[in-house]
Amino acid sequence: LSDDMGTLTKQRGKLIYSFFNADQIFDFLISIGMRPFVELSFMPSTLSTGNDTVFFYKGNVTPPQDYGQWATLIRKLVQHWVDRYGLAEVRRWSFEVWNEPNLDSFWEGSQEDYFKLYRYTVSAIKEIDPMLRVGGPATANNSWIADFVHFCEREGLPADFISTHHYPTDAFGEPDDDTEAQLAAAKRGILRQRAMDTRRHAGNRPLYYTEWNTSSNPFFHRHDEPYAAAFAMKCWLDVTDIVQGYSYWTFSDIFEENYFSSVPFHGGFGMLTIHGVAKPIYRAAELLHRAGHEKLVVDGLHNTVDCWASRDGNRIQLLCTNHALPQHPIEREHVQITLLGAPPPQQAYLERIDENHANPRRLWEEWGKPDYLSPLQVNELHDASRLVVESLQWRAGPEGTICEVDLPPHAVAALTLEFPSRP
Repeated sequence: LSDDMGTLTKQRGKLIYSFFNADQIFDFLISIGMRPFVELSFMPSTLSTGNDTVFFYKGNVTPPQDYGQWATLIRKLVQHWVDRYGLAEVRRWSFEVWNEPNLDSFWEGSQEDYFKLYRYTVSAIKEIDPMLRVGGPATANNSWIADFVHFCEREGLPADFISTHHYPTDAFGEPDDDTEAQLAAAKRGILRQRAMDTRRHAGNRPLYYTEWNTSSNPFFHRHDEPYAAAFAMKCWLDVTDIVQGYSYWTFSDIFEENYFSSVPFHGGFGMLTIHGVAKPIYRAAELLHRAGHEKLVVDGLHNTVDCWASRDGNRIQLLCTNHALPQHPIEREHVQITLLGAPPPQQAYLERIDENHANPRRLWEEWGKPDYLSPLQVNELHDASRLVVESLQWRAGPEGTICEVDLPPHAVAALTLEFPSRP
């Protein structure tokens, strides 16, 4: 809704609505099979109470002069989407009100002002159709959840889901501390613990984390490294039984909040570089996408190694990580896994993410970290980013099939075993 989208302007005292630019984005998202999770922000300047902005594109962060005019904008926009894509489609979307209103840099108003904005927004959308999904408070650091739930229940307002954000660097150290020090002050598994706390406040409502990453620093080298893959894989699997959605921020380093870096590996938030090269974190998501939906029980404890098992028909996949936060002890580990009662597999293979596998940044560093790449170099980085399928050695043991894998520090390994029939 910011001015760069041209959604709302005023000419000769008359409000002019234009959803053309939004249509270009949403048409594309729908065409590739995506289901929008819509963040309703920031404030069109023509409705704003001030000039304070955030980010390179200058999103206005002030409350509206007239909440009724804000509601009219929301009503017209959502009705436009219903007319364009059909009510059945838009009912599958989620509408999140604002972004991190608990932070002064994103919302100049008070908590009470945000709750007022939510009231006007949810009422406008529900006027179109009561089945459209609206929620919030879209806060940073798991904040305001209990207050938001209490407000909605007291006022009789629907909250179809709870959304919030978190990072492992939240609330550690001082603002000027380096990111490594902030991460070192955190505890392993901290994001699972925070998600569990938030779940208690959210009750039975669906819970979505619509922003998280390995750190909140938009220029942090570990975002480009295998560290991020191991960290993210552990986090995804740690919270799968707690949340309904866990959205990594962001998909790509083509990212307009700060100045647009031309350096291929600049520590950006994305899973892909500006050239579309898959970082290790992207390959971790690819491995997770292939995992089966039937979760199997895993027994075993280790300070840095975790393992999850899933089954899909006659296939079992094991996802293993070796992860620790910066400045915490971590070593290369040899892991032995026994699949209790499993017969000999027909096929077994291994895919790795570590310093020497699916790690294109390492090749870029070997080239001397050039700021600009030739097309040939981009192709070589694509090749270096790919997962490589290796044969996995196994043996029959007294209790079932045994397989082993070496896990360097900050590594992910996917072990896939296929059997003649469902094991």
